Amino acid sequence: MLTESFAAAIAEAEGIVAGAPHVRTEADRCEGYDYLAGSIRASLQMAWAYQRDFPYFTQSTGPYTKMGLDNPDTLYFHSYLREDAEYVVSGRRGSTADLSFQVLNGDYSPVAVPDSLTAFDDRAFDIADDGTFEIRFGPGQARRNYFTLGPGSAMLIVREVYSDWTREQRGTIRIRRADTTGTAPPPLTQDTLAKRYGVAGKILVNRIRTFLAFPEWFYLKLPVNTMTEPRSTPGGLTTQFSSVGHYDLADDQAMIISVPVSEAPYQGFQLGSMWYVSLDYINHQTSLTAAQARPDPDGRIRYVVSERDPGVANWVERTGHARGYLQIRWQRLTRDLKPSDGPQLEVVPVDLLDRRLPFYDRARITREEYAERIAARQAAVATRMVG
Repeated sequence: MLTESFAAAIAEAEGIVAGAPHVRTEADRCEGYDYLAGSIRASLQMAWAYQRDFPYFTQSTGPYTKMGLDNPDTLYFHSYLREDAEYVVSGRRGSTADLSFQVLNGDYSPVAVPDSLTAFDDRAFDIADDGTFEIRFGPGQARRNYFTLGPGSAMLIVREVYSDWTREQRGTIRIRRADTTGTAPPPLTQDTLAKRYGVAGKILVNRIRTFLAFPEWFYLKLPVNTMTEPRSTPGGLTTQFSSVGHYDLADDQAMIISVPVSEAPYQGFQLGSMWYVSLDYINHQTSLTAAQARPDPDGRIRYVVSERDPGVANWVERTGHARGYLQIRWQRLTRDLKPSDGPQLEVVPVDLLDRRLPFYDRARITREEYAERIAARQAAVATRMVG
């Protein structure tokens, strides 16, 4: 059967999910099977997008195809490359907080993070007054608007990052290989399709294995309920710093995370599940950008991570996840961050928040106001995912 290899890969991936070491409850397992479904969709999409001669951008990570502690504020696109070919990337810059590009020499695996060969944001090339741009990637010498593909170049990743979900508008982007423009790929054959199903199966199993192993490298060896000092994000996204950690909280506890408001155009905080993916950020406030958060008069943002509703604007909902991951990102930086730019954490009883949270009265929010926040999130995600 044409799909036999992919069916076998699905069964293998299901076994990995069912046997994941963090699974303790039926809810954990159901969440894993939902994660598996998204990974199946994404793996098929990635296998069919493996078109290095006739490339196009695909969105393999999103609200329903999550992986790698995906950022709720980011639209991710990728295309495959050949290191010896020239590619033209063009489009129109939107009004989002950041637009960045990264060339990798492979994909993530359970034993390694791919090398970042090139990483930059849109400050590195020319954008016309009307927002349009055209840049090239190829084997030639680097120059303005031309970026060299080093040995092993295999994938181009584009990240478009929102700070204000309701006001900022996404741009457009496309890719073509310069020497195949105006021609067509060969017709499909059964052999080609069989290979694609085989590739999809390998992508699926590798994806599940990788992002169950990934947190061990960067998160789980840290003391629980702490976060690191800001550091350049592993993987080579040169204009991004991050602070990471993992939490374990009882339902009557809250974690107060205090961090200065940064001058960076993008600063965002999120929670992640033990499957190493974002929590539901559409229907719950499980993430906040600096633009969405309510800062305190002393220039700091204080997030309150808890299961119980504390009645404050910067509540970050656990949504039943007693354990999980914490991450703050800063992007489009013009300087390296210092320890003083990073977060301070305190775990307190939820019932004592009014005594332990500075500016508590100013932080209060009504249930109706909170519902308006959720409605705005739902509308903003629906809008940005169209197209």
